[in-house]
Amino acid sequence: MRKIGAARAALAMAALGALLSTLSACAATRSTDTGGPGAAGKVAAAPTRTGIAGIGDRFQRRIPADSRQVVAVYGLGKDSPDSTVVLYTRHGSTWERARSWPAHNGKEGWTADHHEGDRRSPVGVFTLTDAGGVLADPGARLPYTRDASFAAPRWWAQSHWHDFDYVIAIDYNRVKGTPPNDPSRPEGDDKGGGIWLHMDHGSGTSACVGLSRAAMEYLLRTLDPNRHPVVVMGDRADLRA
Repeated sequence: MRKIGAARAALAMAALGALLSTLSACAATRSTDTGGPGAAGKVAAAPTRTGIAGIGDRFQRRIPADSRQVVAVYGLGKDSPDSTVVLYTRHGSTWERARSWPAHNGKEGWTADHHEGDRRSPVGVFTLTDAGGVLADPGARLPYTRDASFAAPRWWAQSHWHDFDYVIAIDYNRVKGTPPNDPSRPEGDDKGGGIWLHMDHGSGTSACVGLSRAAMEYLLRTLDPNRHPVVVMGDRADLRA
């Protein structure tokens, strides 16, 4: 677990402003079809004949060759907030399904050109490198930052109060190797930031992906930086294309 000193405390206060800008700490992102910070493209993928179910060649090719863990988020439809998350692990040249859970994505569905406040989740492939939350480290393999500043404000609906008990940062428009609530946005505010896997509140998010506490704990204990995990996310039709 990272230690939080005076500098980190100052950073956390700055992050709170960014955190409050969206209901679920979800902000804009960009499809990896055009690259960008955190995008997992530019590296050859495993042959598609042994690829991940429901993921077409366009996205298969963007999974790094050294990745051995993929969190696939299959959206029900382009304008739907409902989705299914499946964890795949790679053994040799074959991807095997490990676990799956129901989930929620952006309230308005999905987009390949996400912008701040559109309430749609990004379609793309992104690395997963950092985690954190309000609660103590449950045994995460990814670097984990515990910080009270993750807590949702109590003027939000009570159903959202525990959204950020556990979070895993999705690496878009953020600086990898920093806590998930680091406010830095290398591509500018219009492209958003703060796109996370986080605790589910039973409905759509501002752009993040919400899962049950059990699912988040499992992912935190399973995703291993040595296995270079990535998330592949989008509505099912777009992912198959």
